[in-house]
This record gives sequence, C-alpha cells and structure tokens, in this order.
Amino acid sequence: MAEKEVIKTLEELLTGSHAHVSFEDAVKGVPEKIRGIIPENMPYSIWQLVEHIRIAQWDILEFSKNPGHQSPPWPEGYWPKDPAPKDNDAWEESIARIKKDCAEFIKLLKRPGADLYEPFSHGNGQHLFREALLIADHTSYHTGEIVAVRRMLGAWK
Repeated sequence: MAEKEVIKTLEELLTGSHAHVSFEDAVKGVPEKIRGIIPENMPYSIWQLVEHIRIAQWDILEFSKNPGHQSPPWPEGYWPKDPAPKDNDAWEESIARIKKDCAEFIKLLKRPGADLYEPFSHGNGQHLFREALLIADHTSYHTGEIVAVRRMLGAWK
C-alpha cells in the first residue's frame, strides 16, 4: 500500500501544482510575440526555457529506460540556440512532447514489478524515485523562471 501512495504522490508532483504554478499554467496563453524575447539581465527567453525543460526531461526519461542512452553534450545539447520557436507549431509540439514524456515517465513508475529504489544497471546508482524527483525539481525551477520572464514582459496575471 505504501508504494502505491508514493507513486501517487510522485505523479501529483510531476503533473500538479501544490506549492507553485504548474508548467501547464505557466505556458498557457503565452503570446506568440514574446516567446523569443530575452529580457534585460536574463539569459533565456521563454522558448529557450520550455525547450530546455523538454530536452532535460526527455534525457532523464531515456536514461531511465535505456541503458545505452547517450545524453546530449552539456550544456550546448540542452539549450536551443534560437531564442524563438520557428513557428507556433514548434511551440505547440514542444509543449505536447513535455506532456507526453512526463506521462511516459509516470508509466515507468506504475509498471508492474517496478522497484522505485533499485539502482539502474547503468549510471551511478540512480533509480526511478531519484529520477522522478529530478524531473519534478528541474521542471519546477524553470517553470518559476518562465513565470518571472512573463512578469518582466507584462504577460502574467
């Protein structure tokens, strides 16, 4: 029973918004004209933050399920060079991929017989529980940055 509660809690952490704004809420309604603006004294645009979340989450997902996965080079492989998406379809696709990859990671947690704490056969002792917390922590950190950039650009409630 305790394991099911841990998985339920991790799923809520990955998809919900208890103590902070959810990723979904942070990107909802971002005007197309501001997605590529890098505010003064900030290193990234909203687009770059969204893409960074997507790439990092994808990397963690692939690492968690594939012992042969090769991560992109750090840091250039995790950050898009272009400050703006090429079009609205690229924006929508990135957000959809984040949602899809998160759902796929949750499936790993819910897999019959999955041991949340068993270290992977590869890596340095990482396990599903750690990787779930890593995705949640990383996404919430950058989601906060998205909200901050939106505030700087006058596009937040």
